[in-house]
Amino acid sequence: MTRVVVPVAVLKNEAVPLGLMNLLGTMDVTVLGYHVLPEQTPPDQARSQYEERANAALTDITEEFREAGGDADYRLVFTANRQKTVRRVADEVRADAYAITGATGAVDQLLVSLSGDVAADRIIEFVSELVGDRDIRVTLLRVAGDEGVTPLEGARSRLEDAGIDVRTKIAEDRNPLDALLEAVPHHDAIVMGEQAPSLESFLLGEVTARVAAESVGPVLVVRRPPAERE
Repeated sequence: MTRVVVPVAVLKNEAVPLGLMNLLGTMDVTVLGYHVLPEQTPPDQARSQYEERANAALTDITEEFREAGGDADYRLVFTANRQKTVRRVADEVRADAYAITGATGAVDQLLVSLSGDVAADRIIEFVSELVGDRDIRVTLLRVAGDEGVTPLEGARSRLEDAGIDVRTKIAEDRNPLDALLEAVPHHDAIVMGEQAPSLESFLLGEVTARVAAESVGPVLVVRRPPAERE
């Protein structure tokens, strides 16, 4: 089954929204409990001080994911670099995607960005498994003139063949990130590719405030094929 890594700032009592847990009920999940260490703080020192508390919290979160429907486990990491840790753990558990958590209730409207140099086929496969037979409407978004590898109507047909309610949206004369930000208020969660424009700034927090201002829910990032990750 497809696996998703869900990073959680475990010592900051970061919660995983119930809506995200339910959305990922068709997936296997690895909860990545992480704590970013201050400079010069030895990981072993932090682990001895906080491990018991962190493991207790992660056990509870993992059990909630299991109750939502899929298999789930967890990893606890004390790190100086969140971004590299997410990628490393995703590689270790062979995850197909990872999550950027955001507040959400039930997910009824899912926005899927196919703009930029993304693995569109992998995104469509992921969305098909993610939605399954649930009543979730999918919007496929692409910037005009960006045909990518998979034509928009071809992607739509594949999802419709899987029984999913789909519509397409083409953004005219827009920067891909601006088009995404414009569309997010009408959707409960986003799926996008690892190579999508400005994804790095999502992970680094540079655009987080802009996205949060648009009331975005969770973002699920579909990873590149293994051969392209180096």
